[in-house]
Amino acid sequence: MKPISSPNILTRRSFLSRAAYTGVAASAAAHTIRDLRLINTAMAAQGPVTGYKALVCLFMAGGNDANNMLIPTDTSTFEKYTAIRGNMAMPLSSLLRLKTGTSGGAPDYMDSDGHTLALNPGMTKVQQLFAEKKVAIVKNVGTLVRPTTRAQYLANSKFYRPPQLFSHSDQVTQWQTSVPDQPPVTGWGGRVADVINSVANPSGNISMSVSLNGANTFQIGNVVSQYHVSTTGAVTLSGNLMTGTGARARVMRDILGLSHPNLQRTAYSQVVERAIQTGELLNTNVQATAMATDTPPGTWVWNTPFPTTTLGSQMKMIARLIQARGPSGFNMNRQIFYCQIGGFDTHAGQVQFTPTFDSTLGTQRNLLSDVSECMFAFQRAMEQLNTVTAANPIPLPLNSVTTFTASDFARTFISNSQGTDHAWGSHHFVMGGAVNGGETFGSMPTFALSGPDDTASNGGWIPTTAVDQHAATLAKWFGVDSSEMANIFPNLSRFSSSDLGFML
Repeated sequence: MKPISSPNILTRRSFLSRAAYTGVAASAAAHTIRDLRLINTAMAAQGPVTGYKALVCLFMAGGNDANNMLIPTDTSTFEKYTAIRGNMAMPLSSLLRLKTGTSGGAPDYMDSDGHTLALNPGMTKVQQLFAEKKVAIVKNVGTLVRPTTRAQYLANSKFYRPPQLFSHSDQVTQWQTSVPDQPPVTGWGGRVADVINSVANPSGNISMSVSLNGANTFQIGNVVSQYHVSTTGAVTLSGNLMTGTGARARVMRDILGLSHPNLQRTAYSQVVERAIQTGELLNTNVQATAMATDTPPGTWVWNTPFPTTTLGSQMKMIARLIQARGPSGFNMNRQIFYCQIGGFDTHAGQVQFTPTFDSTLGTQRNLLSDVSECMFAFQRAMEQLNTVTAANPIPLPLNSVTTFTASDFARTFISNSQGTDHAWGSHHFVMGGAVNGGETFGSMPTFALSGPDDTASNGGWIPTTAVDQHAATLAKWFGVDSSEMANIFPNLSRFSSSDLGFML
Protein backbone atom coordinates (compact mmCIF):
# COMPACT_ATOMS: atom_id res chain seq x y z
CA MET A 1 0.00 0.00 0.00
CA LYS A 2 1.30 3.43 -0.88
CA PRO A 3 1.95 5.93 1.94
CA ILE A 4 -1.14 8.04 2.50
CA SER A 5 -0.67 11.67 1.56
CA SER A 6 -2.65 14.19 3.55
CA PRO A 7 -6.37 13.83 2.71
CA ASN A 8 -7.13 17.27 4.12
CA ILE A 9 -5.19 19.76 2.05
CA LEU A 10 -6.66 21.82 -0.76
CA THR A 11 -4.38 24.50 -2.19
CA ARG A 12 -5.61 27.96 -3.11
CA ARG A 13 -5.04 27.22 -6.80
CA SER A 14 -6.83 23.87 -6.75
CA PHE A 15 -9.74 25.31 -4.77
CA LEU A 16 -10.28 28.17 -7.20
CA SER A 17 -9.90 25.79 -10.14
CA ARG A 18 -12.56 23.56 -8.64
CA ALA A 19 -14.81 26.59 -8.15
CA ALA A 20 -14.35 27.53 -11.80
CA TYR A 21 -15.17 24.04 -13.05
CA THR A 22 -18.38 23.93 -11.00
CA GLY A 23 -19.58 27.31 -12.19
CA VAL A 24 -19.32 29.29 -8.98
CA ALA A 25 -20.81 32.74 -9.48
CA ALA A 26 -18.58 35.83 -9.32
CA SER A 27 -20.02 36.95 -5.98
CA ALA A 28 -19.40 33.56 -4.40
CA ALA A 29 -15.87 33.52 -5.79
CA ALA A 30 -15.25 36.93 -4.24
CA HIS A 31 -16.32 35.59 -0.85
CA THR A 32 -14.10 32.56 -1.40
CA ILE A 33 -11.06 34.73 -2.16
CA ARG A 34 -11.79 36.85 0.89
CA ASP A 35 -12.06 33.77 3.11
CA LEU A 36 -8.83 32.33 1.74
CA ARG A 37 -7.02 35.58 2.52
CA LEU A 38 -8.37 35.47 6.07
CA ILE A 39 -7.35 31.83 6.44
CA ASN A 40 -3.84 32.52 5.14
CA THR A 41 -3.46 35.41 7.61
CA ALA A 42 -4.70 33.30 10.49
CA MET A 43 -2.53 30.30 9.61
CA ALA A 44 0.52 32.55 9.64
CA ALA A 45 -0.34 33.74 13.15
CA GLN A 46 -1.32 30.41 14.72
CA GLY A 47 1.35 29.10 17.07
CA PRO A 48 2.24 25.48 17.87
CA VAL A 49 -0.58 23.22 19.07
CA THR A 50 0.30 20.31 21.36
CA GLY A 51 -1.61 17.65 23.21
CA TYR A 52 -4.95 16.22 22.12
CA LYS A 53 -8.33 17.98 22.06
CA ALA A 54 -11.60 17.19 20.33
CA LEU A 55 -14.79 19.18 19.83
CA VAL A 56 -18.04 17.25 19.35
CA CYS A 57 -21.09 19.08 17.97
CA LEU A 58 -24.40 17.39 18.86
CA PHE A 59 -27.06 19.04 16.69
CA MET A 60 -30.74 18.73 17.67
CA ALA A 61 -32.40 19.24 14.30
CA GLY A 62 -35.85 20.78 14.01
CA GLY A 63 -35.68 23.36 16.80
CA ASN A 64 -35.71 22.04 20.36
CA ASP A 65 -38.24 23.59 22.77
CA ALA A 66 -35.71 24.72 25.36
CA ASN A 67 -38.55 26.18 27.47
CA ASN A 68 -39.48 22.61 28.43
CA MET A 69 -35.86 21.47 28.70
CA LEU A 70 -34.65 24.00 31.30
CA ILE A 71 -37.37 25.28 33.62
CA PRO A 72 -37.12 27.85 36.44
CA THR A 73 -38.58 26.43 39.66
CA ASP A 74 -38.48 29.44 42.00
CA THR A 75 -42.09 30.13 43.00
CA SER A 76 -42.83 33.39 41.21
CA THR A 77 -41.18 32.41 37.91
CA PHE A 78 -42.65 28.91 37.91
CA GLU A 79 -46.12 30.37 38.37
CA LYS A 80 -45.55 32.50 35.25
CA TYR A 81 -44.25 29.43 33.42
CA THR A 82 -47.40 27.46 34.29
CA ALA A 83 -49.78 30.27 33.38
CA ILE A 84 -48.19 31.08 30.01
CA ARG A 85 -47.31 27.58 28.80
CA GLY A 86 -50.85 26.32 29.10
CA ASN A 87 -51.14 22.65 28.15
CA MET A 88 -47.37 22.46 27.50
CA ALA A 89 -46.58 23.18 31.18
CA MET A 90 -45.18 20.28 33.21
CA PRO A 91 -46.00 19.86 36.91
CA LEU A 92 -43.28 20.86 39.36
CA SER A 93 -43.22 17.40 40.92
CA SER A 94 -42.15 15.85 37.59
CA LEU A 95 -39.09 18.05 37.05
CA LEU A 96 -35.46 17.11 37.75
CA ARG A 97 -34.03 19.80 40.00
CA LEU A 98 -30.45 20.87 39.39
CA LYS A 99 -28.32 20.29 42.49
CA THR A 100 -24.98 21.70 43.63
CA GLY A 101 -23.52 18.22 44.21
CA THR A 102 -24.17 14.49 44.09
CA SER A 103 -25.08 13.88 47.75
CA GLY A 104 -28.71 13.17 48.56
CA GLY A 105 -28.92 16.31 50.64
CA ALA A 106 -27.25 18.65 48.12
CA PRO A 107 -29.13 21.96 47.94
CA ASP A 108 -30.80 23.24 44.81
CA TYR A 109 -28.55 25.12 42.42
CA MET A 110 -29.39 28.84 42.13
CA ASP A 111 -28.21 30.98 39.23
CA SER A 112 -26.95 34.55 39.40
CA ASP A 113 -30.47 35.90 38.80
CA GLY A 114 -31.92 34.02 41.77
CA HIS A 115 -33.60 31.25 39.77
CA THR A 116 -33.57 27.66 40.91
CA LEU A 117 -33.69 25.43 37.85
CA ALA A 118 -34.81 21.98 36.73
CA LEU A 119 -34.59 19.77 33.67
CA ASN A 120 -37.15 17.89 31.61
CA PRO A 121 -38.10 14.63 33.37
CA GLY A 122 -36.44 12.63 30.58
CA MET A 123 -32.96 14.03 31.33
CA THR A 124 -31.92 12.15 34.48
CA LYS A 125 -28.42 11.48 33.15
CA VAL A 126 -27.73 15.14 32.33
CA GLN A 127 -29.00 16.02 35.81
CA GLN A 128 -26.39 13.59 37.20
CA LEU A 129 -23.62 15.03 35.02
CA PHE A 130 -24.51 18.56 36.13
CA ALA A 131 -24.24 17.48 39.78
CA GLU A 132 -20.87 15.85 38.96
CA LYS A 133 -19.78 19.22 37.50
CA LYS A 134 -19.25 17.75 34.04
CA VAL A 135 -22.03 19.71 32.32
CA ALA A 136 -22.59 23.47 32.11
CA ILE A 137 -25.66 25.21 30.71
CA VAL A 138 -25.51 28.29 28.48
CA LYS A 139 -28.82 30.17 28.51
CA ASN A 140 -30.67 32.03 25.77
CA VAL A 141 -28.14 31.63 22.94
CA GLY A 142 -29.02 32.53 19.37
CA THR A 143 -27.98 33.85 15.97
CA LEU A 144 -27.54 37.52 16.80
CA VAL A 145 -26.20 39.97 14.24
CA ARG A 146 -25.36 42.30 17.14
CA PRO A 147 -26.81 42.90 20.63
CA THR A 148 -30.53 43.52 20.08
CA THR A 149 -33.32 44.98 22.19
CA ARG A 150 -37.03 44.42 21.71
CA ALA A 151 -37.46 47.95 20.35
CA GLN A 152 -34.68 47.40 17.81
CA TYR A 153 -36.16 44.06 16.79
CA LEU A 154 -39.66 45.51 16.36
CA ALA A 155 -38.25 48.28 14.17
CA ASN A 156 -37.72 45.48 11.64
CA SER A 157 -34.24 46.69 10.79
CA LYS A 158 -31.92 44.46 8.78
CA PHE A 159 -29.21 45.98 10.93
CA TYR A 160 -30.49 43.87 13.83
CA ARG A 161 -32.57 41.00 12.42
CA PRO A 162 -30.90 37.94 10.91
CA PRO A 163 -32.46 37.23 7.50
CA GLN A 164 -35.16 34.56 7.35
CA LEU A 165 -35.15 34.41 11.13
CA PHE A 166 -37.67 31.61 11.71
CA SER A 167 -36.71 29.45 8.71
CA HIS A 168 -35.26 26.03 9.56
CA SER A 169 -32.71 25.92 6.75
CA ASP A 170 -31.54 29.50 7.23
CA GLN A 171 -31.22 29.23 10.99
CA VAL A 172 -29.33 25.93 10.78
CA THR A 173 -26.92 27.61 8.37
CA GLN A 174 -26.56 30.70 10.56
CA TRP A 175 -25.97 28.64 13.72
CA GLN A 176 -23.34 26.58 11.94
CA THR A 177 -21.58 29.52 10.24
CA SER A 178 -22.00 32.06 13.10
CA VAL A 179 -22.24 34.75 10.40
CA PRO A 180 -25.97 35.45 10.02
CA ASP A 181 -25.63 38.69 8.04
CA GLN A 182 -23.38 37.40 5.24
CA PRO A 183 -23.85 34.82 2.48
CA PRO A 184 -22.81 31.40 3.85
CA VAL A 185 -19.46 30.14 2.58
CA THR A 186 -17.86 28.15 5.41
CA GLY A 187 -18.88 26.85 8.83
CA TRP A 188 -17.22 28.06 12.01
CA GLY A 189 -15.97 24.53 12.72
CA GLY A 190 -14.50 24.42 9.23
CA ARG A 191 -12.75 27.75 9.72
CA VAL A 192 -11.31 26.58 13.05
CA ALA A 193 -10.01 23.45 11.29
CA ASP A 194 -8.54 25.54 8.46
CA VAL A 195 -6.56 27.60 10.95
CA ILE A 196 -5.32 24.85 13.26
CA ASN A 197 -4.92 21.74 11.11
CA SER A 198 -1.50 22.41 9.61
CA VAL A 199 0.13 23.12 12.98
CA ALA A 200 -1.82 20.54 15.00
CA ASN A 201 -1.94 17.62 12.59
CA PRO A 202 1.06 17.93 10.26
CA SER A 203 1.20 14.15 9.76
CA GLY A 204 -2.47 13.33 10.31
CA ASN A 205 -3.84 10.32 8.45
CA ILE A 206 -7.49 11.39 8.24
CA SER A 207 -9.33 14.67 7.98
CA MET A 208 -9.52 16.81 11.09
CA SER A 209 -13.29 17.21 10.47
CA VAL A 210 -15.29 13.98 10.72
CA SER A 211 -19.07 13.79 10.33
CA LEU A 212 -21.21 10.89 11.51
CA ASN A 213 -24.32 12.40 9.87
CA GLY A 214 -23.32 13.20 6.32
CA ALA A 215 -22.68 16.66 4.90
CA ASN A 216 -23.18 19.62 7.21
CA THR A 217 -22.49 23.34 7.07
CA PHE A 218 -20.65 23.46 10.41
CA GLN A 219 -17.58 21.60 9.07
CA ILE A 220 -17.29 23.23 5.64
CA GLY A 221 -13.82 24.74 5.28
CA ASN A 222 -11.71 26.17 2.50
CA VAL A 223 -8.70 24.01 3.33
CA VAL A 224 -9.92 21.06 5.40
CA SER A 225 -12.62 18.87 3.87
CA GLN A 226 -15.09 17.01 6.08
CA TYR A 227 -14.83 13.22 6.04
CA HIS A 228 -18.06 11.23 6.30
CA VAL A 229 -18.05 8.04 8.36
CA SER A 230 -20.95 5.67 8.99
CA THR A 231 -21.82 4.23 12.39
CA THR A 232 -20.01 1.02 11.38
CA GLY A 233 -16.92 2.77 10.03
CA ALA A 234 -15.74 4.00 6.67
CA VAL A 235 -17.69 2.76 3.65
CA THR A 236 -15.19 0.79 1.57
CA LEU A 237 -15.18 -1.08 -1.72
CA SER A 238 -15.46 -4.84 -1.36
CA GLY A 239 -14.38 -7.76 -3.50
CA ASN A 240 -11.17 -8.62 -5.30
CA LEU A 241 -11.06 -5.60 -7.57
CA MET A 242 -7.70 -6.27 -9.19
CA THR A 243 -8.24 -9.92 -10.17
CA GLY A 244 -12.02 -10.16 -10.62
CA THR A 245 -13.63 -10.67 -14.04
CA GLY A 246 -16.71 -8.47 -13.64
CA ALA A 247 -17.31 -5.05 -15.19
CA ARG A 248 -16.79 -3.26 -11.88
CA ALA A 249 -13.43 -4.94 -11.37
CA ARG A 250 -12.32 -3.92 -14.87
CA VAL A 251 -13.38 -0.31 -14.21
CA MET A 252 -11.57 -0.19 -10.88
CA ARG A 253 -8.40 -1.66 -12.41
CA ASP A 254 -8.53 1.08 -15.02
CA ILE A 255 -9.11 3.84 -12.45
CA LEU A 256 -6.36 2.58 -10.18
CA GLY A 257 -3.91 1.84 -12.98
CA LEU A 258 -0.38 3.01 -12.47
CA SER A 259 -0.50 5.60 -15.25
CA HIS A 260 -2.96 7.44 -17.44
CA PRO A 261 -2.26 9.52 -20.54
CA ASN A 262 -4.71 12.15 -19.29
CA LEU A 263 -3.70 14.26 -16.26
CA GLN A 264 -7.30 14.55 -15.07
CA ARG A 265 -7.67 10.76 -15.10
CA THR A 266 -4.40 10.42 -13.20
CA ALA A 267 -5.55 12.89 -10.55
CA TYR A 268 -8.91 11.11 -10.24
CA SER A 269 -7.26 7.71 -9.82
CA GLN A 270 -5.08 9.14 -7.06
CA VAL A 271 -8.13 10.54 -5.24
CA VAL A 272 -9.94 7.18 -5.47
CA GLU A 273 -6.89 5.26 -4.28
CA ARG A 274 -6.34 7.64 -1.37
CA ALA A 275 -10.00 7.32 -0.37
CA ILE A 276 -9.70 3.52 -0.37
CA GLN A 277 -6.53 3.65 1.70
CA THR A 278 -8.00 6.12 4.20
CA GLY A 279 -11.10 3.96 4.62
CA GLU A 280 -9.03 0.83 5.18
CA LEU A 281 -6.80 2.64 7.68
CA LEU A 282 -9.82 3.97 9.60
CA ASN A 283 -11.55 0.60 9.81
CA THR A 284 -8.34 -1.15 10.85
CA ASN A 285 -7.68 1.30 13.66
CA VAL A 286 -11.18 1.34 15.17
CA GLN A 287 -11.17 -2.46 15.33
CA ALA A 288 -9.47 -2.29 18.75
CA THR A 289 -12.74 -0.97 20.23
CA ALA A 290 -15.12 -3.24 18.30
CA MET A 291 -17.75 -4.97 20.44
CA ALA A 292 -19.17 -8.43 19.89
CA THR A 293 -22.23 -6.84 18.27
CA ASP A 294 -20.22 -4.66 15.88
CA THR A 295 -19.33 -5.47 12.27
CA PRO A 296 -16.74 -6.88 12.18
CA PRO A 297 -17.11 -8.13 15.77
CA GLY A 298 -14.56 -7.63 18.52
CA THR A 299 -14.15 -8.03 22.26
CA TRP A 300 -14.29 -4.45 23.60
CA VAL A 301 -16.87 -3.64 26.28
CA TRP A 302 -18.02 -0.11 27.04
CA ASN A 303 -18.57 0.03 30.81
CA THR A 304 -21.62 2.23 30.19
CA PRO A 305 -23.44 0.86 27.13
CA PHE A 306 -24.40 3.29 24.40
CA PRO A 307 -28.11 3.41 23.50
CA THR A 308 -28.88 1.43 20.35
CA THR A 309 -30.48 4.52 18.80
CA THR A 310 -29.26 6.43 15.76
CA LEU A 311 -27.62 9.06 17.98
CA GLY A 312 -26.17 6.41 20.29
CA SER A 313 -24.56 4.64 17.34
CA GLN A 314 -23.08 7.91 16.06
CA MET A 315 -21.60 8.85 19.43
CA LYS A 316 -20.21 5.36 19.97
CA MET A 317 -18.33 5.59 16.68
CA ILE A 318 -16.97 9.01 17.67
CA ALA A 319 -15.67 7.43 20.89
CA ARG A 320 -13.99 4.70 18.86
CA LEU A 321 -12.42 7.25 16.51
CA ILE A 322 -11.07 9.22 19.48
CA GLN A 323 -9.51 6.06 20.90
CA ALA A 324 -7.64 5.62 17.59
CA ARG A 325 -6.22 9.16 17.63
CA GLY A 326 -2.63 8.19 18.56
CA PRO A 327 0.62 7.95 16.54
CA SER A 328 0.02 4.32 15.62
CA GLY A 329 -3.46 5.17 14.36
CA PHE A 330 -4.66 8.48 12.95
CA ASN A 331 -1.82 10.59 14.44
CA MET A 332 -4.11 13.51 15.30
CA ASN A 333 -3.76 16.24 17.94
CA ARG A 334 -7.00 18.06 17.09
CA GLN A 335 -10.30 16.68 15.79
CA ILE A 336 -13.80 18.09 15.23
CA PHE A 337 -16.78 15.72 15.12
CA TYR A 338 -20.42 16.21 14.12
CA CYS A 339 -23.44 14.09 15.03
CA GLN A 340 -27.17 14.80 14.82
CA ILE A 341 -30.57 13.76 16.13
CA GLY A 342 -33.73 14.89 14.35
CA GLY A 343 -37.43 15.17 15.17
CA PHE A 344 -37.53 18.37 17.26
CA ASP A 345 -39.94 20.22 14.94
CA THR A 346 -42.80 19.67 17.38
CA HIS A 347 -45.70 21.70 15.98
CA ALA A 348 -47.82 18.74 17.08
CA GLY A 349 -47.36 15.79 19.41
CA GLN A 350 -44.81 17.55 21.58
CA VAL A 351 -46.58 16.15 24.62
CA GLN A 352 -48.81 13.10 24.91
CA PHE A 353 -52.46 13.68 23.96
CA THR A 354 -53.69 10.07 23.64
CA PRO A 355 -54.77 7.72 25.12
CA THR A 356 -54.67 10.20 28.02
CA PHE A 357 -53.19 13.68 28.16
CA ASP A 358 -49.81 13.91 29.93
CA SER A 359 -47.53 16.93 29.49
CA THR A 360 -44.56 15.00 30.92
CA LEU A 361 -44.63 12.47 28.06
CA GLY A 362 -44.54 12.75 24.29
CA THR A 363 -42.12 13.33 21.42
CA GLN A 364 -39.89 15.89 23.10
CA ARG A 365 -39.37 13.88 26.27
CA ASN A 366 -38.44 10.83 24.20
CA LEU A 367 -35.91 12.83 22.18
CA LEU A 368 -34.40 14.57 25.22
CA SER A 369 -34.15 11.23 27.01
CA ASP A 370 -32.16 9.87 24.06
CA VAL A 371 -29.90 12.95 24.09
CA SER A 372 -29.39 12.59 27.85
CA GLU A 373 -28.58 8.86 27.74
CA CYS A 374 -26.21 9.31 24.78
CA MET A 375 -24.37 12.24 26.38
CA PHE A 376 -23.95 10.24 29.59
CA ALA A 377 -22.65 7.15 27.77
CA PHE A 378 -20.24 9.28 25.73
CA GLN A 379 -18.86 11.09 28.78
CA ARG A 380 -18.36 7.76 30.58
CA ALA A 381 -16.62 6.44 27.45
CA MET A 382 -14.19 9.38 27.53
CA GLU A 383 -13.49 8.58 31.19
CA GLN A 384 -13.00 4.90 30.36
CA LEU A 385 -10.42 5.84 27.71
CA ASN A 386 -8.43 7.51 30.49
CA THR A 387 -7.49 4.01 31.69
CA VAL A 388 -4.64 2.11 30.02
CA THR A 389 -5.51 -1.36 28.71
CA ALA A 390 -4.06 -3.63 26.05
CA ALA A 391 -6.57 -2.28 23.54
CA ASN A 392 -6.16 1.30 24.80
CA PRO A 393 -2.41 1.81 25.37
CA ILE A 394 -2.50 5.64 25.39
CA PRO A 395 -4.71 7.15 28.12
CA LEU A 396 -6.98 10.01 27.11
CA PRO A 397 -6.62 12.99 29.50
CA LEU A 398 -9.95 13.70 31.18
CA ASN A 399 -10.00 17.31 29.94
CA SER A 400 -9.44 16.45 26.27
CA VAL A 401 -12.95 16.23 24.80
CA THR A 402 -15.75 18.81 24.89
CA THR A 403 -19.25 18.10 23.60
CA PHE A 404 -21.74 20.91 22.95
CA THR A 405 -25.33 20.97 21.77
CA ALA A 406 -26.85 23.18 19.09
CA SER A 407 -30.25 23.47 17.40
CA ASP A 408 -32.02 25.52 14.70
CA PHE A 409 -33.75 27.70 17.30
CA ALA A 410 -36.06 27.29 20.29
CA ARG A 411 -39.86 27.29 20.16
CA THR A 412 -42.56 29.70 21.27
CA PHE A 413 -43.41 29.86 24.94
CA ILE A 414 -47.12 29.72 24.21
CA SER A 415 -48.77 26.58 22.89
CA ASN A 416 -50.52 26.24 19.55
CA SER A 417 -52.74 23.66 21.34
CA GLN A 418 -50.90 20.66 19.83
CA GLY A 419 -47.31 21.77 20.26
CA THR A 420 -45.16 24.87 19.77
CA ASP A 421 -43.96 26.98 16.86
CA HIS A 422 -40.64 28.47 15.72
CA ALA A 423 -38.91 30.97 18.02
CA TRP A 424 -35.34 32.22 18.55
CA GLY A 425 -33.19 32.16 21.74
CA SER A 426 -32.45 28.72 23.22
CA HIS A 427 -30.53 26.98 26.02
CA HIS A 428 -27.65 24.56 25.44
CA PHE A 429 -25.36 22.10 27.21
CA VAL A 430 -21.57 21.91 27.20
CA MET A 431 -20.03 18.69 28.55
CA GLY A 432 -16.55 17.41 29.37
CA GLY A 433 -13.67 17.35 31.81
CA ALA A 434 -12.52 20.85 30.81
CA VAL A 435 -15.96 22.40 31.35
CA ASN A 436 -16.74 24.70 34.28
CA GLY A 437 -19.52 22.27 35.15
CA GLY A 438 -22.34 22.50 37.64
CA GLU A 439 -22.86 26.13 36.60
CA THR A 440 -25.08 28.11 34.24
CA PHE A 441 -24.00 31.03 32.06
CA GLY A 442 -26.01 33.82 30.47
CA SER A 443 -29.47 34.96 31.52
CA MET A 444 -32.93 33.47 31.49
CA PRO A 445 -35.43 35.57 29.52
CA THR A 446 -38.00 37.62 31.38
CA PHE A 447 -41.07 35.39 31.59
CA ALA A 448 -43.56 37.95 30.33
CA LEU A 449 -45.35 37.88 26.99
CA SER A 450 -44.64 41.14 25.15
CA GLY A 451 -41.97 41.68 27.79
CA PRO A 452 -38.46 43.06 27.24
CA ASP A 453 -37.10 39.79 25.79
CA ASP A 454 -40.08 38.78 23.62
CA THR A 455 -39.99 39.00 19.83
CA ALA A 456 -43.75 39.62 19.75
CA SER A 457 -46.32 38.34 22.23
CA ASN A 458 -45.67 34.60 22.04
CA GLY A 459 -42.41 34.10 23.95
CA GLY A 460 -40.06 34.01 20.97
CA TRP A 461 -37.20 35.19 23.25
CA ILE A 462 -34.61 37.52 21.77
CA PRO A 463 -31.19 35.93 22.53
CA THR A 464 -28.98 37.59 25.12
CA THR A 465 -25.92 35.53 24.16
CA ALA A 466 -24.64 35.27 20.58
CA VAL A 467 -23.59 32.08 18.81
CA ASP A 468 -20.34 33.97 18.12
CA GLN A 469 -19.59 34.25 21.86
CA HIS A 470 -20.57 30.64 22.53
CA ALA A 471 -18.44 29.35 19.65
CA ALA A 472 -15.48 31.63 20.40
CA THR A 473 -15.34 30.32 23.97
CA LEU A 474 -15.07 26.78 22.61
CA ALA A 475 -12.52 27.82 19.97
CA LYS A 476 -10.31 29.50 22.58
CA TRP A 477 -10.21 26.29 24.64
CA PHE A 478 -9.51 24.34 21.45
CA GLY A 479 -6.33 26.34 20.86
CA VAL A 480 -7.28 29.21 18.55
CA ASP A 481 -5.14 32.28 19.30
CA SER A 482 -6.96 35.45 20.32
CA SER A 483 -5.35 37.24 17.37
CA GLU A 484 -7.21 34.91 15.02
CA MET A 485 -10.70 35.15 16.50
CA ALA A 486 -11.71 38.00 14.19
CA ASN A 487 -10.78 35.89 11.15
CA ILE A 488 -12.96 33.01 12.30
CA PHE A 489 -15.75 35.06 13.89
CA PRO A 490 -15.92 38.35 11.95
CA ASN A 491 -18.86 39.70 14.03
CA LEU A 492 -17.38 38.86 17.43
CA SER A 493 -16.17 42.40 18.16
CA ARG A 494 -19.79 43.59 18.20
CA PHE A 495 -20.34 41.79 21.50
CA SER A 496 -19.01 42.69 24.95
CA SER A 497 -17.27 39.39 25.68
CA SER A 498 -15.55 36.75 23.59
CA ASP A 499 -15.19 34.29 26.50
CA LEU A 500 -18.32 33.32 28.42
CA GLY A 501 -16.32 31.48 31.09
CA PHE A 502 -17.84 28.01 30.78
CA MET A 503 -14.47 26.44 29.89
CA LEU A 504 -11.83 26.03 32.60
